[in-house]
Amino acid sequence: MRGLCFVGSVLGALAGALLLSGCAATGIPGDQPVLRAKDQVMPALVHIQPVQEVFAQGRREQRPIVGSGFIISPEGYVVTNEHVAGRSGYVRCVLYDRREMDAEVIGTDRYTDIAVLKLQTEGEALPYVRMGESAALQAGQTVLAMGSPLGLSRSVSRGIISVPDRHIPDHGTMTSPYNNWIQTDAAINQGNSGGPLVNLRGEVIGVNARIIGGADNIGFAIPIDIAKEVVDALIADGHVSRSWIGVTLQEMRRRTDDPGQRGVVIGGVDPMSPAQEAGVLPGDILLTVDGQAVDARFEEDLPAVRKRIADITPGSAVTIQLLRGGAEIDLEVETMALADLRGVELAFAEWGFTAAEVTPEIARRAQLPAPRGVLVSGVQPGGPAANSGLQHGDIVLEIDEEPVENMRDFEEMYADRIETGQRLVLFDVKSGPLMRYVLIDQSAVAGAPQPGMEDLPPEENGLMSPELNGGLDGLE
Repeated sequence: MRGLCFVGSVLGALAGALLLSGCAATGIPGDQPVLRAKDQVMPALVHIQPVQEVFAQGRREQRPIVGSGFIISPEGYVVTNEHVAGRSGYVRCVLYDRREMDAEVIGTDRYTDIAVLKLQTEGEALPYVRMGESAALQAGQTVLAMGSPLGLSRSVSRGIISVPDRHIPDHGTMTSPYNNWIQTDAAINQGNSGGPLVNLRGEVIGVNARIIGGADNIGFAIPIDIAKEVVDALIADGHVSRSWIGVTLQEMRRRTDDPGQRGVVIGGVDPMSPAQEAGVLPGDILLTVDGQAVDARFEEDLPAVRKRIADITPGSAVTIQLLRGGAEIDLEVETMALADLRGVELAFAEWGFTAAEVTPEIARRAQLPAPRGVLVSGVQPGGPAANSGLQHGDIVLEIDEEPVENMRDFEEMYADRIETGQRLVLFDVKSGPLMRYVLIDQSAVAGAPQPGMEDLPPEENGLMSPELNGGLDGLE
C-alpha cells in the first residue's frame, strides 16, 4: 500500500506539474506576470518623508510623517496624496535606488486627495510609470499595491479588485465628492498613502489612499482617470478650477421607490448660493444641466452628477431643468468658483489658540454676508483664550471694536497688543447663530494641559480620523 501511495503521489505530482505547465501556456496569470508588472513600476516608486505643519488643541507643531508616491514623468513630477504632502513646508524623497532628493509641492487638491510634487533633479531624466485607465475595471482583476506600508519602503502586496466603484460617504474633512473608489483586498496599511495600485500590464490604475480601521483586506484607491485630470490641472495652474451652485444632491431612492423615475433629488439649497438666487428649492428634481440629462438612482451615481456641475467653467450661466409639483421648469443659474475647503492657519501662542482664514465656504456655512474675521480652529487648555471662554468654531469679527476683515488684520492687531502689553483685549465673536463678547486677559499665564489630556493629531494628517464602521483612515 505504501508503494501504491508513493506512486500515486508521484503521478499526482506529475499531473500537477502538467496542469501548471498548461496554465502557463494558456496565459493564466502566475508569478511571471506579477513580477513583470512589479518590475515596470518599482523604479518609479518614491518613499516620501514630509514634515507637516499641524495645528492641534491651540498649538502649532512640526510633525514628520511617511507616505508613498510614484514618478509620472522624466522631469520628476510625483503623484501622492494631499493628506501626505498638504501643509508640508519640507518634503524629502527616497528613490528606488536609495538616492535622496528634496521635492517642491507643486499643488494639492483636497477634494480628490491628490497632490503633485516636483523632484529637484538638476535636469536628470528619471524612470516613470505608465498610467492606465480605470473606467473599465472589473471585480476580480489582479492588482498590486505598492509603497511604504508602516514605513517599509519598496513593498508590494497582491490582491484583486473587490469593487471597482465603491461609494464612500464624506466623513469630517475626508471628502470625495467627485469620485467613487476602487476597493481592493491587496494589503494596504498606513504609509501606503499615495502609492500606486497597478494592474498586470504594469499600468497605474489607482492611487492608494484609505483603509477601514479594524478591518482586514479592505483598502481603497482613487481611480486614475480622476487623478489624471487633477494632476494635469495642478501641473498647469497649481490648483483645480471647479464650479459650484450650492445644492446638496441625493439619490432618487431617497424620494421614490419607482425605478423609472429619473433625475437627482435636490436635498438642500445653501443660503446666498447661486441656486438659491435662481429659485431652486429643496425637494426639486434635477433633470438636466445645460441640456444634458442627469440621473442618480443610487449613491454611487452622485459623484458623476456633482462632477458634471463642477466641470462647468466658473462664472458661466447654465440652464437647469427641474421637476417641481409634476411640472418641468427651466432656471438659469450663474455658477461660482468653488472655494477651497481650508484657508491659511496660524498659531497665536501668547493668547493660546490657533485660527484659520474664513473662506467663502466657511462664510456660507456660518451665514455671514461675506468672508471676514478669523475662525478659531483650536484652543489650548489652560491658556488665556480657554480661560476667557473662547471656543473652537468661534469666528472673531472685531477686536476692541475694530473690525477684523481678514487674517492679515488679525495678525496686525495681535502683534500691536502683544507689543504694547495691553492687559485686556475684547473680542466680538460669532458663536453659531449667537453674538457674544470674549475678554482676553493677557496677564494670565498660559497653563499646561490638564493631567491625562494629550494633543490629538488632527483628522487632516490622516493619523486620526472619524470613525466609519471601525474608522475610515487616511494612510500616511
